[in-house]
Amino acid sequence: MSVVAWVAVAAFLAAYTLIATEKVHRVAAALGGAGVMLLVHATDAEAAFFSERSGIDWNVIFLLLGMMVIVGVLKQTGVFEYLAIWAAKRARGYPFRLMALLIVITALASALLDNVTTVLLIAPVTFLVCERLALPVAPFLIAEAMASNIGGTATLVGDPPNIIIASRGGLTFNDFLVHLAPLIVVLLLVFVGLCRIMFRRAFTYDPERAAEIMALNEREAISDRRLLWQSLAVLVVVLAAFVLHPVLHYAPSVVALLGAGVLVAATRVTTEDALREVEWPTLVFFAGLFVMVGALVHTGVIGEISKAAASATEGRLGFAAMLLLWASAGLSAIVDNIPYVATMSPIVTDLVHANGGNGPAQVLWWALALGADLGGNATAVGAAANVVVLGIAARNRVPISFWQFTRYGLVVTAVTVAISAPYLWLRYL
Repeated sequence: MSVVAWVAVAAFLAAYTLIATEKVHRVAAALGGAGVMLLVHATDAEAAFFSERSGIDWNVIFLLLGMMVIVGVLKQTGVFEYLAIWAAKRARGYPFRLMALLIVITALASALLDNVTTVLLIAPVTFLVCERLALPVAPFLIAEAMASNIGGTATLVGDPPNIIIASRGGLTFNDFLVHLAPLIVVLLLVFVGLCRIMFRRAFTYDPERAAEIMALNEREAISDRRLLWQSLAVLVVVLAAFVLHPVLHYAPSVVALLGAGVLVAATRVTTEDALREVEWPTLVFFAGLFVMVGALVHTGVIGEISKAAASATEGRLGFAAMLLLWASAGLSAIVDNIPYVATMSPIVTDLVHANGGNGPAQVLWWALALGADLGGNATAVGAAANVVVLGIAARNRVPISFWQFTRYGLVVTAVTVAISAPYLWLRYL
């Protein structure tokens, strides 16, 4: 590697250390790291701002912006209070039942939507229901972020890397359902069990508060029924467009922005009110992170790592699949899985063809998807949903630290990837 590449690696590691140790604010660390990358010419304006391969992923930024606006409008209707009371009553006030219910809802929603949209919708409900039951909100938010990443692995549209994999591998929506959904159901059940152990101290049942919840009428929480129906109509159309992406060919970011624009234009909500709930620090953090990771792609660092992993397999399909699974999980824990998958997919394409094309060789695509998607749970910055959840928590003055998230994430990733390995081996090899 060149000197510039080594400087880029050093700058990335320094910024990542600052984010992990929280010595400086994560936004400052990300922007500082991005600035260093530009300063040493590890990347440039063209690569950082306009390159699909090594630049800021504007689809993610504008998807977040559009959905934050829609969620901000929905918040004014009282619908999140309604859902919070409904969920608490279904769980009869028992904390673990409530977490299990929220995990299942989050995972199912993430299979149909992208995981970022799901956590944006479920987080406000979580804050409200935890406040009602006097429960610590952090364990619930962490569990939901991880559930969104697990659930999103099951379908083509659930996690952005899956769209890249489907495009490169010629895979369909049904292929993901047939090959990954059965495993994800198992992983979800295991994850619920892990949460029962990891967050056991958070499950304090308060019979008085539970009785108060059971006495509430959730319908009384709705404060503006007209705005609610208008917002739900827009949201349904937006979600339908997400699911029909393979048919309509509208990027999720375009759909989200159109939905936000229609909602603000067609209702009495002011622009100021609509933008008040936007997590601007989170958007800026993502931009800085994308520039840093893009610099590693631009200088060839990610490519060198990927090629080294590919050359180490020497045509052994089983070894290649296991190496790809674990290496993808490890790398996706520290770099965004979207540019990683974009970089790895041409290499996997060659490996698939070298091993006979269709048939058993397609296990390599499933290994890449599982490693990249599940590996995102390992750290607080491993997946977009994690970053969004931390941003929402900080905005609501219940900050979740990097290590608070990561100490649970490492356990969940190790267990889920360990279960995925024998699944791939027994089913395909």
